[in-house]
Amino acid sequence: MILAGDEFGRTQRGNNNAYCQDNDISWVDWEIDDDGRALIEFVRRLTGLRHQYPILRRGRFLTGAYNEELGVKDVSWIAAGGGEMTPEDWDNPGTRCFGMLMDGRAQATGIRRPASDATLLWILNAHHDVVPFTLPRVNGGRRWVTMFDTNIPERTREHSHRVGDTINVTGRSTQLLALHA
Repeated sequence: MILAGDEFGRTQRGNNNAYCQDNDISWVDWEIDDDGRALIEFVRRLTGLRHQYPILRRGRFLTGAYNEELGVKDVSWIAAGGGEMTPEDWDNPGTRCFGMLMDGRAQATGIRRPASDATLLWILNAHHDVVPFTLPRVNGGRRWVTMFDTNIPERTREHSHRVGDTINVTGRSTQLLALHA
């Protein structure tokens, strides 16, 4: 969720309840500097990705249940080692980095048929340091293409990795990758 001004760095100096303050904490300063313009461009790219990939705006809840007819799960949680997360991974308080694999072939509507959306991997790293992350193997895909990386918000060209490659995910960052054949 984005509040007016968030897209260019309006912070309210950390005050999340500034509605009753009539001062510079709650005012919107429309004098946008270079950092603000860069953040606006990054938010524009993110909203463009949401429009580009229907899987990011599905009307059905993701369940993680395996659909035998289609041979896929709509969502899988991926450990940094590249495999599906186990109960031990979930219970490990040291787990700070994992991925959310949204399979675009999963049923998108109430009609029981495969979808044709892109398959996306969203990696979240809450750790303070770099975490090596092995990109999962997915049937029908040979490479992962980085769509965005919050550590490199101004990246304009796609960066490609082979399925099974290990990438470094910078501390306290997130990345979105799309699967390609």
